[in-house]
Amino acid sequence: MAKIRMATSDVYTNNKGERVTDTEWHNVVAWGKTAEIAEKLLQKGSEVMIDGRLCHREYTGSNGVKRYSTEIVANSLLILERKQQ
Repeated sequence: MAKIRMATSDVYTNNKGERVTDTEWHNVVAWGKTAEIAEKLLQKGSEVMIDGRLCHREYTGSNGVKRYSTEIVANSLLILERKQQ
């Protein structure tokens, strides 16, 4: 199993003409060969495309409070290369 923290960013211009970057963080879980590839080839800042499904869970934390979690269960991943500038 490999756990990956992944960011996605959306860049747009707001109604004031300002450029805005909206970044969201996602938890990704990979299993089997996909996990092996992720652990071997991915590093911080790698650009990757992930195909998978959303998985919603609920659990009770150590303090007795019900918690909710959403993660992406990866079926496959494709490592992308950055364009040289």
